[in-house]
Amino acid sequence: MTKPVQPTMTAAYYAQCVISFAVAIGSVAIGLIFLPVNPWVRAFLAVAVLYTVTSAFGLAKCVRDRQESSNMSSRVDQARLDKLLAEHDPYKVDSN
Repeated sequence: MTKPVQPTMTAAYYAQCVISFAVAIGSVAIGLIFLPVNPWVRAFLAVAVLYTVTSAFGLAKCVRDRQESSNMSSRVDQARLDKLLAEHDPYKVDSN
């Protein structure tokens, strides 16, 4: 049996994700700094952005955990099937 290939994350993809996140947060921070509004409104928007970012990280973690748990259960099922197939001998005669 062939094992399913696990996708790997390249260094370039990781760097792109980190740079993209930094640019997004930086541009929002610059926009908030130069926004011509009351400091209380600016502070409210900054807290809203931080809450959105932390919620996005939480959601990403939940999605990752759910995917890992489904992959783990499928690997356990595959291991059980492999064990059954390894123990099965079609030429064995039952002595009953």
